[in-house]
Amino acid sequence: MAQGDYLIQNQSFPSFRSDLNSTLEAINTSNSGTSRPTSAVAGTVWLDTTNATNPTLKFFDGTDDISLAQLDYSANTVNWLDSTVVFDIVGDTTPQLGGDLDVNGNSIVSVSNGNITFTPDGTGKVIIDGLSYPTADGTTGQFLKTDGAGNLSFDNTPVLNWQSVQTTGFTASAGNAYPCNTTSAQFTVTLPPTPSAGEQVQLVDYAGTFDTNALTINGNGNNIEGVAGLQLTGEREGIILTYIDSTQGWIPTSGINEGTDALSTLPNYNVDFLVIAGGGGGGTGGSRDGTGGGGAGGYRNSHGTSGANSPAETNLTLTPFEVYTVTVGGGGAVNTNGTDSSISGSGISTITSTGGGHGGSGSPATAATSGGSGGGGSGSTVPGAGSGTANQGSNGGAGGNGGNRGGGGGGGASSTGTNPGASSAGGAGGNGLASTITGSSVTRAGGGGGSYSGGPAASGGPGGTGGGGDGGGNTGSPTVSTTGTANTGSGGGGDRGGGKAGGKGVVILRIPTANYSGTTSGSPTVTTDGTDTILTYNDSGSYTA
Repeated sequence: MAQGDYLIQNQSFPSFRSDLNSTLEAINTSNSGTSRPTSAVAGTVWLDTTNATNPTLKFFDGTDDISLAQLDYSANTVNWLDSTVVFDIVGDTTPQLGGDLDVNGNSIVSVSNGNITFTPDGTGKVIIDGLSYPTADGTTGQFLKTDGAGNLSFDNTPVLNWQSVQTTGFTASAGNAYPCNTTSAQFTVTLPPTPSAGEQVQLVDYAGTFDTNALTINGNGNNIEGVAGLQLTGEREGIILTYIDSTQGWIPTSGINEGTDALSTLPNYNVDFLVIAGGGGGGTGGSRDGTGGGGAGGYRNSHGTSGANSPAETNLTLTPFEVYTVTVGGGGAVNTNGTDSSISGSGISTITSTGGGHGGSGSPATAATSGGSGGGGSGSTVPGAGSGTANQGSNGGAGGNGGNRGGGGGGGASSTGTNPGASSAGGAGGNGLASTITGSSVTRAGGGGGSYSGGPAASGGPGGTGGGGDGGGNTGSPTVSTTGTANTGSGGGGDRGGGKAGGKGVVILRIPTANYSGTTSGSPTVTTDGTDTILTYNDSGSYTA
């Protein structure tokens, strides 16, 4: 290796030959040396041999040297420096890497919808981020499973994540398995609300008590074998549920001890009810004519005597997971009927109690109306009373006419409102009915009392704490009419100076505690009596069986 000055002097032949050989050697050795040749001009390429085993090829730009590449004499490779070097490997049909391929934040992509194929040779495997992939395809429906040591394989056995022991109701998550302990009491598992096809949940009998305290499974808006919910009732029973579609919903795909289909249909169960509509408003107005009391709201009862002293109605048979709507009717304003109360839902005949009729008014003269119980008539030219609804309530009392012009009492759940008394006194409201559906005897749905300005006041029929709507004129009378007691369905009192509104209705359900779901809306009051749970709805709501 050598460097020369690239100058051939005018000299004798021996010296000329020596000078020429020096220049040719410099060319032949790429101007090798530990420093730039003194003859370098812009464009000179030279090999820096400062590192004898890894020399650097440099380019002189007239001012500075630019390092182009480093040569590795041992590996016989060239490492390009200082710039991005683009290689065209299209012509190389078997290109090989000398080291790791660093994408430097870029991606490996294809064009024209082309595939990207990785094909190891022989027994080699594709390994991505330490995970070794199988070299052959699996069968239909299989999925990749890891052994925890970086090896993936195809399998068709779902791996469910086991959770802690459950002792009370809960909502399950897809992909989990739950041991359920019903030793203390039965409870309900609610399945995921928006499952996808293939998702699974596993449930097993932790303590061997499903036969005494069943595990209920709620589909949460989706079917289980085509119905809303089912039960596990076998000792040491267990099941894997797989979601299929919106028609069948969740289907058992594996069972323990009891066979593949370990599910049992939940039995329907009976509940008692008391449905009372809103009471009618009392009558009002008139310079001398009495006004009628409002009739009580319709009274329908399966737990004892029903309205108008009729036999108890047949109780309701509820279907598990069905939602039953409870409507509580409002009390009628003055001269206005009360609003109906009801229970409705799939599989039952709707129970509707009719709002109470309002009392008759004096001026302008307005007739009493019919309802659950009829309103009392006014002491005017339209003295007729309203009629009660069969098996719900009683008629109102007729208003006075001629010399006796007191208002009639509103009908109650148990008895008819009375006609005006002597000296044009208003008629008393009809009595309400007592029921023990809550565990205690409570009287509700009394009629409102009628009034007449010139005579004694009349009281409302008993209809709950505080009585029904007390009737009575407030001019020259010691008794002032009152509003029907809330949530008893009692009628409002009649009053010449201004009648009173009827009381709001109520709906009560008496449910065997063993069947009580605990799922309600409308904030009913929840109490117990013996083996039953009582829901008292003072406002509208619902119960999910």
